[in-house]
Amino acid sequence: MRSIYIHIPFCNRICTYCDFNKFLIKNQPVDEYIDALIKELDMIDEKEIYTIFIGGGTPTALSNSQLERLLKFVTDKFVINSEFSVEANPDELTTEKIKIMKRFGVNRLSLGVQTFNNRLLKTLGRTHLESDIKRAVNDANQLGIQSVSIDLMYHLPTQTIEECQYDLKQAIKLNINHISSYSLILEPKTQFYNQYQKGLLQIPDETLAQEMYEYTMNFLSKQGFHQYEISNYAKGDHESLHNKVYWKNNEYYGVGAGSHGYVEGKRYYNVVPVPHYIKAMANGSAVKEVIPVDEKASMEEYMFLGLRLNEGINIIDFEKRYGISFEDVFGTVSQSLLNENQIIFENNQIKLTDKGRMRGNDVFEKFLLTL
Repeated sequence: MRSIYIHIPFCNRICTYCDFNKFLIKNQPVDEYIDALIKELDMIDEKEIYTIFIGGGTPTALSNSQLERLLKFVTDKFVINSEFSVEANPDELTTEKIKIMKRFGVNRLSLGVQTFNNRLLKTLGRTHLESDIKRAVNDANQLGIQSVSIDLMYHLPTQTIEECQYDLKQAIKLNINHISSYSLILEPKTQFYNQYQKGLLQIPDETLAQEMYEYTMNFLSKQGFHQYEISNYAKGDHESLHNKVYWKNNEYYGVGAGSHGYVEGKRYYNVVPVPHYIKAMANGSAVKEVIPVDEKASMEEYMFLGLRLNEGINIIDFEKRYGISFEDVFGTVSQSLLNENQIIFENNQIKLTDKGRMRGNDVFEKFLLTL
């Protein structure tokens, strides 16, 4: 049973740090884009789907009628087995939009909060304020959305450790059951990157970033949020099932401009510009490139995606999936990382230690096969 990611590439404002495929919604052919999305979704043969995630861009930039049309088609065509998620901006999440989502079975909202600090929100180019966050979460709870998650960012320009701590303390006051906490990454072609290159952006040093990360792990653990992935924390069973599809290297469909999917052992990428996507779908397919994933690449992905999870990877599962001894493929590198206290072996599981989690990318690179 596969999952589906649906991309809405429209925003009312472009954030200074964002490098996702997105466009200002004004004067965009939004209705034609939804027509194309529906056509691509209709090409999926499977009826029962594990999870669906509608992301962006900003899905809540859609009008009520546009959102309703998309959700109606999705729920008419598919039986969603477990989780139906939609990303939202706090200031755009009206009670009307929540009611529409609830009516069509959306059971998880992911709010792009980033910070509760109004000064930093302005720096990030966000359109909401701290008050919008609290109102949006309260409305989602009042209207019966089962799971509410917020995204936070740290290591922001001029941010202090005290401001990072403030964000976390405000977050736990809300009735939410999931927090994603990501360090700012300066991506090329973003406003932040250009400012940094010109010496106009002050980023805290890496030592402070590590201090913020360690504080986040320890603080949220004490507040009842268990860390299940390098950047993700949940209460109870409210882990993101859709994101775990990616981390477990399972297959999914990607629908929309610039989306990518992984089906039948092949990764594929759709065309990016919205007009090109609409035209491509009118001609039958938006797929720009298909890349077969050979066994070597699949084993690499299995390791560096699975090790992001606190549960790690299961050696027996690896050997069943690939029909080869784990020791023969990764025995040497695993022993080296074990000696360095970056991983541990526990009940046929390989997991990152706290030390390994701090240096995740360095650890993951060790599992890239050179032969």
